[in-house]
Amino acid sequence: MTRPRVLALVGPTAAGKTALALQVAPELGAEIVSMDSAMVYRGMDIGTDKPSAADRDRVPHHLIDIVDPSHTLTVADFQTRARAAVAVVLAGGKVPLLVGGSGLYVRAVIDPFDFPGTDASVRAALEAEAAQVGALALYRRLEALDPQAASAIDPANLRRTIRALEVIEVTGQLFSAFKTAWRQPQSVFETTLVGLTAPRPELDRRIAARVDAQVARGLVAEVEALVAGGMRASATSVQALGYAQVLAYLDGEWSLEEAILATKARTRRFARRQERWFGADPRVAWFNADLPGAAAALRAGREAA
Repeated sequence: MTRPRVLALVGPTAAGKTALALQVAPELGAEIVSMDSAMVYRGMDIGTDKPSAADRDRVPHHLIDIVDPSHTLTVADFQTRARAAVAVVLAGGKVPLLVGGSGLYVRAVIDPFDFPGTDASVRAALEAEAAQVGALALYRRLEALDPQAASAIDPANLRRTIRALEVIEVTGQLFSAFKTAWRQPQSVFETTLVGLTAPRPELDRRIAARVDAQVARGLVAEVEALVAGGMRASATSVQALGYAQVLAYLDGEWSLEEAILATKARTRRFARRQERWFGADPRVAWFNADLPGAAAALRAGREAA
């Protein structure tokens, strides 16, 4: 039985994926399925550089503004929703174009990943402990228990650290044991994976300019509104780039300048991690600051259908 065909445009933040996707989607007969772990949240617009309403009118998008920031959306939840969105696009006779830089989310959608269950009491205990001893202490424990899993997690990402420790406690297995499919990729679709990046100095320049533009457009006011609406209730939304740093500013921990510098530094580190994650996937065809080449590769993938 022929597997359905999907296209995917991946790579680090600020590489130009959104603009390229909007450019090529109409000619490909494609609808965009966002692979961004923060664009799912309503009201988180400036800090995620969501496509404008006009862009979304011109090219249909899926998985944007689907939950409130007070909701914690797990990778397993995202997988279910994203595969349903892909099915809707295919049923409409269009081509799904997956776009984003959240490596785990992309792989969860296109590959046969199974996710271990959760235990609310275990997670609550870990969250309470983190509030007492800090995120780094839990990360050090994960390093001792499962160094392979820890190496793929940002020490500042408390949500993922807690998830890894939760799986270890609930299942009695290492969190990294569930990553076999990551090392042996085999898509459930006929997938064309195109990676877009830029030389590191250029990427860093774009990241700095992007953060400055977000602040100028009102990022601080956006975070204030989200806090008023209960953003702090969701560990997932609070982890989003820029939002955590502005929250620290609003709490008086940093000056605004310090929050901006921290956002730029964290985003640079995240971009490096994105390149490593996607770089480990041999299926990705990379294009370095080559928009025409990346566009051509997506067209070739579409024509192979």
